[in-house]
Amino acid sequence: MLFRKETSRENLVVRGARVLDPAQGVDEILDVRIDNGVVAALGTELEPNSHRVLEADGLVLAPAFVDTHVHLRTPGREDEETIASGTAAAAAGGFCAILAMPNTDPVVDSRATLGSLIETARAEAEIPVGFLAAITKGQTGAELTEMGELADAGAAGFTDDGIPVASPGLMRRALQYSAVTRRRIAVHCEEPTLSRGGQMHEGEVSAELGFAGYPSVAESLMVERDLALAAYERQPIHVLHLSAWESVQALRRARGAGIEATGEVTPHHLCLTDEAVRSLDPNVKMNPPLRSDSDRTALIEGLKDGTVTCIATDHAPHARHEKEVPFEAAPFGVTGLETAFAAVYTHLVEPGVVSLETILERMSTGPARAYGLAEPHIAVGAPANLVLLDLRASYSIAEGTFHSRSVNSWLLGETVRGRVRATIADGRLVYSS
Repeated sequence: MLFRKETSRENLVVRGARVLDPAQGVDEILDVRIDNGVVAALGTELEPNSHRVLEADGLVLAPAFVDTHVHLRTPGREDEETIASGTAAAAAGGFCAILAMPNTDPVVDSRATLGSLIETARAEAEIPVGFLAAITKGQTGAELTEMGELADAGAAGFTDDGIPVASPGLMRRALQYSAVTRRRIAVHCEEPTLSRGGQMHEGEVSAELGFAGYPSVAESLMVERDLALAAYERQPIHVLHLSAWESVQALRRARGAGIEATGEVTPHHLCLTDEAVRSLDPNVKMNPPLRSDSDRTALIEGLKDGTVTCIATDHAPHARHEKEVPFEAAPFGVTGLETAFAAVYTHLVEPGVVSLETILERMSTGPARAYGLAEPHIAVGAPANLVLLDLRASYSIAEGTFHSRSVNSWLLGETVRGRVRATIADGRLVYSS
């Protein structure tokens, strides 16, 4: 389900890092030796032999990140992103694997389109990338795709991300088919009759600014519906980009009742509220929108107690001219692959709101587990999927630093801490700085 270009695997020694793998219970100063892309030894003062040495004194070595919500804009908008540029950005952000959304032009709803993407990934992808296929043909919500055929062709899962599946009957049938394909259904939860025309969260700030509001109930109503359908069909489901207090409560209740449901939250929803929209910066316009402080608090608490098991970027590149317009005319979406760790480290870990261990687990093991992907971990015999982090590094987010083709980041001009120094993906050193 994951594809990348073939290059030789590495022989490396990472020397003197704080090796931190929360899922394995590892937190120790160690050397890590990698032979032909596989973790071969953990210890102290390991002999490098002929291996390349990465000096890591004062740095943290952790399982690399997995992002299950990325827009690569290919096919159709290669001016905004390509598989090559998007996976290079992911490598720079510490990711060893990503999943791409199907809302492209054309939509990923056929074996031919999916096959073309897989072949491009095998030629261009810097890190392993998988492709989600659409639930409905053309993402129109009228007819299911050939889910079995797409799964056989390599689809990593199914979603109409960006557009909700409005028909409960159609969503029920999609969940029934997922029992056959054994691929996760991921849902964009939005009731369009409630959100239509909304530019930002419906609340005090929207009233003061005079923008049409997008109420939180437009999300939570559909979260409740889709969780109820998943419970009835006894099938797993993944809820994309949670933003509302009520949605977190619904997911908590569902998981407590034994429903196999997972959910994700983005760095921007964890770090910002609708107060940021007072800047009128189009780079803080996203769907779902930034919500209230109580919503943000609920997302953080859900992340901490395990209700929300994944941090995903919803990396959504846009051309400069599309974002350099008045707020209400701008498209929804922001980039996030290269800034995800720094954002949550700066806004959540440094202030003591969330532990580093929780962030690392929710950016690595949690997302991988949600889609049944291989979980990165640091153990002898495991494929080397590692990220080297400099928690002391302070730097400013600037346009010229991006590997992505687009620069619509909400962090532009902000000083952050926590820099990715190296990324090892599938046994290959794909990024170093």
